[in-house]
Amino acid sequence: MNSTYDPLVGQVLDERYEIVAKVARGGMATVYRARDLRLSRVVAVKVMRSDLGEDDEFAAKFDREARSAAVLSHPNVVSIFDQGSSQAQPYIVMEFIEGETLRRVISREAPLPPEHALDIFEQVAAALAAAHEAGVVHRDIKPENVMITDRGQIKVADFGLARQVGSPQMTATGVLVGTASYLPPELVTHSRPDGRSDVYSAGVVLFEMLTGKKPHTGENNYQIAYRHVNVDIEKPSERLAELGLAADWPIPDYVDALVLGCVARDPRARISDGRELLNAVRRARLELARGGGRDNPGLAAALLPDSPVDDDTAPVYPRTADRPRPAVSGRTPETVVVRRGGQWRASSTSPVATSPSETPVPPPAVHPVSPSSPTTRHPRSHRTPVFPQLQISHDPVHRRRRTVLLLALIVLLTAGLGFGSWWVTSGRFTTVPPMSAMNENTAREAAEANALKIATTSAYSETVDKGQVIGTDPDTGERVLRGSTLTVTISLGKERYPMPDVVGKTLDEAKTALTDGRMAVGEVKEAYDEDEPVGQVLKASEEAGAQLKKGTAIDLTVSKGPEPIRFPDLVGAKTNDAKKQLTGLGFAVKVTEEHSADVEKGRVIRQDPKSGTGKRGDSVSLVSSLGPEMVEIPEVRMKSTADAKKALEDLDLKVTVVQDSDFPIPLDLASGTDPAAGTSVAVGSTVTLYVV
Repeated sequence: MNSTYDPLVGQVLDERYEIVAKVARGGMATVYRARDLRLSRVVAVKVMRSDLGEDDEFAAKFDREARSAAVLSHPNVVSIFDQGSSQAQPYIVMEFIEGETLRRVISREAPLPPEHALDIFEQVAAALAAAHEAGVVHRDIKPENVMITDRGQIKVADFGLARQVGSPQMTATGVLVGTASYLPPELVTHSRPDGRSDVYSAGVVLFEMLTGKKPHTGENNYQIAYRHVNVDIEKPSERLAELGLAADWPIPDYVDALVLGCVARDPRARISDGRELLNAVRRARLELARGGGRDNPGLAAALLPDSPVDDDTAPVYPRTADRPRPAVSGRTPETVVVRRGGQWRASSTSPVATSPSETPVPPPAVHPVSPSSPTTRHPRSHRTPVFPQLQISHDPVHRRRRTVLLLALIVLLTAGLGFGSWWVTSGRFTTVPPMSAMNENTAREAAEANALKIATTSAYSETVDKGQVIGTDPDTGERVLRGSTLTVTISLGKERYPMPDVVGKTLDEAKTALTDGRMAVGEVKEAYDEDEPVGQVLKASEEAGAQLKKGTAIDLTVSKGPEPIRFPDLVGAKTNDAKKQLTGLGFAVKVTEEHSADVEKGRVIRQDPKSGTGKRGDSVSLVSSLGPEMVEIPEVRMKSTADAKKALEDLDLKVTVVQDSDFPIPLDLASGTDPAAGTSVAVGSTVTLYVV
């Protein structure tokens, strides 16, 4: 973002934070890259907009962001360093992230393969687990608030809407807080946010990573919010099938179940918080690594939380009419519970059926007794027992004994009821102890101390040392039945594999070796090589035997054979220069010599080959000139003309006969030559023969 006209650029806040450049601008604040002059480090400074500084609600949100995030110390949460105010503008100093947002990754690469999406999502879940354990709800999880550093680490940012669980609700009724595409249904209707709200938003983010599309769309935020409240989010695999991408990015059933467990419209049917979400993601990633993307219905069922059962009022059964009662006069109406329309209701009228389907409850039986009846015994007082056949002594000693026995019975019953209640509600349960960073033996001891059994499984971890506990299922702090089995995941350490030796193999062989060795093929380059054949691997970016992470991209350099070299045409050049030039190009030079009447001595008469291309080491033949061949003109004086001419022609000389006498009678004798006898001339030269 251009920061040329921003008045804060170049200023120093509180004589410590020098504003360097504007990074981003949001609805509440602007984020700058700054330099901490005291600690000499690069930081991000979030400054509230000047027009919002006097708004108490925005100032409270801004302050809450700093306080909420400051209580968190986790590698997947953007760290808060400082907070202050400069010229009535509040600011927050936080960790500066070199990287990009998840939104850019989704826009550029989605739909993402399930293993890549879960790799990112696990770190988001880890951040939410840390926040929820600290009592902080983020309330605005979306791709724009998930940062990816240049090293691939995930950082959750922007706690501007976060608040402590149980803090007063600051948003007026009817105002949507958060981003509509990721807004949980319960926040649209009536509920206060909790960990399940963040889980819902995170599930929408995972859906978008897997499909490249948001689950609900609309013309405005209220249409989108309405769909979140009234329409279930479909499985990611179904959305990919609608887009025609199911074959390209197959999604196993347990990944679908993970998403549905996050985005259930009823919060009670949703994964409860970040810690449970993190455990579910890790189980899905482990199965994805083991099963290679095959469905696992058992795990899919385990990742879906149980659906809540709505239990209406329990049926109340009316008293039966044949219950023994003392004699009474008259009829007293009693409460009748009638089931109508699936619900029980009470009526204090006389028991008359209100409809043919309703059966009236008969009144208590009344047995009038005549006063003259010999069997009738009227009570003498309110203490007279109803059953006169029981003879109870009223002796004080007996009464005290009965009182003691009654008290003892009450104490025993109370203790029994208390113990039973304790056993039913708490006694039969125990709590999963914290086991992180324990070794297996220590974890077993901790489990036995809490009346639990252990089943171990293993997984690779980049952060937990080999042999130590990564996590448990159920998670730390959860209530479980005594004697139940606790699944403990033991770290296998960092997942590393040896780099295969691919130098000297063909390209296809090298690719197979890398794939079998759990590596990936990176960039393939070609280079000329004088010794290795075309297609053979010359070099790899990693040494053979090096321990590397799974999926490390290996760059390869492959031979494309000897480099072709063009033959220069050096005919007529000096032989020494020609030989030097050809040798410098890598050719083997062979020089022969011969006489030439046309080519100067020491220059190239012929070259083979003198055009086209070759390779280093090829042979080139040069014929170097010795100059013309010389002969000495013989003495032919006083020889006959024919003999003299023959003697000269035998030396490959050309002869011109000239009559050089005024004597009237020709003698046919040679008188001399030009050049004269004894002179050296080139073969083929013309010699004048004088005759008389």
